[in-house]
Amino acid sequence: MSNNPEYRNGKIIFDGIDICDAASEFNTPAYIYSRKMIEDNWLEYDLAFGGYKHLVCYAVKANSSLAVLNIMAKLGAGFDIVSLGELERVIAAGGDPKKILFSGVGKSYTEIKRALELGIKCINIESEAELERVNAIAIEMNLRAPISLRVNPDVDPKTHPYVSTGLKQSKFGVDIDLAFSVYKRAAQMDGIAITGIDCHIGSQLTDDSPYFDALKRVMNLYSKLTAEGIEISHIDMGGGIGICYQDESIPNIKIYIEKMVAMVEESGAELIIEPGRSIVGNAGLLLTKVEYIKKGDEKSFAIVDAAMNDLMRPSLYSSWQNIIPATETDADEDTYDIVGPVCESGDFLGKDRKLRIKQGDILAVCSAGAYGFSMSSNYNSRPRAVELMIDNNSVRVIRKRETVAELFANETIID
Repeated sequence: MSNNPEYRNGKIIFDGIDICDAASEFNTPAYIYSRKMIEDNWLEYDLAFGGYKHLVCYAVKANSSLAVLNIMAKLGAGFDIVSLGELERVIAAGGDPKKILFSGVGKSYTEIKRALELGIKCINIESEAELERVNAIAIEMNLRAPISLRVNPDVDPKTHPYVSTGLKQSKFGVDIDLAFSVYKRAAQMDGIAITGIDCHIGSQLTDDSPYFDALKRVMNLYSKLTAEGIEISHIDMGGGIGICYQDESIPNIKIYIEKMVAMVEESGAELIIEPGRSIVGNAGLLLTKVEYIKKGDEKSFAIVDAAMNDLMRPSLYSSWQNIIPATETDADEDTYDIVGPVCESGDFLGKDRKLRIKQGDILAVCSAGAYGFSMSSNYNSRPRAVELMIDNNSVRVIRKRETVAELFANETIID
């Protein structure tokens, strides 16, 4: 799960492909992914479970491109979704509805009904009000909805506050201290079939100790529920294991899974996890061209053709992602802010980067496969980037670059 492609003969080669050639053929900005890396990353999780009953559900929000979802489906993956759009994407990509988990705090009537029509594996309930809605819809449809409660264990995941989801002040989940009574209530509902317990404490976790603190609390709840006669068939511990963007130390996946299995195996419950970033993050790059070099007394800028609408993480989270030239040159080294054309001071991909670059060079923003395109927008009426997939030493377009005309194709002018 390395975060850097390698130079060969002065050029970046990413999964066997010269990215300068890809940028020349398909133009920039462009997202480019490696199918092999995606598959290898998913298999690392899946194989770590050995013979224990499990399901590795890919977190669709990380990268929802149909080609990525289809790769997951062919591997036999499950899917963690948070919207009707993600649900329909998974189905269109060949995903098995019986391996879909529906998370999220704001599920609408239409979303719940469609999920139940398709027969998904489980709806992760995030509030008592949602439980009531799901029960009512299931009764209306003359069926029982498979549910788990997403419990909030009040564990600090030691990550960025915007992607921390397991503290009491978070909008996510049911307080674990209240969960037992909510489960007892759910067990009396005619439209509800309790199947599991769900927990997710955050994203980009580089320390797995909070994760196991949360699992310990979940297993305590499991014991109370089974003692009450409430059967739990699966434990869903969410995702969140991070990737190396800069110099982070990342948990060993095999050891992490083996420790989790050891804590759960006595129960015999199916173990479910929901990785996203660690599957696709380092399997993707964002390619961008230097349009201008702008040097000043206090700051130098490399103005590129990608912007915050293409990659939101640096602006939104002040996230650091490595940025490297596609070719090694003898240009003078300088310290640059890598900025885009969007009319916001927050429009940057990186700050204070020492680089040897010149106008016209191609840069690669590393570790861009997760929360890159999936968070992109059309701000400043900018068409979204092309998406490319490396497959067997060839590059294929998996999403065409948007055209300017497509930006307003669904709009009308009022007389």
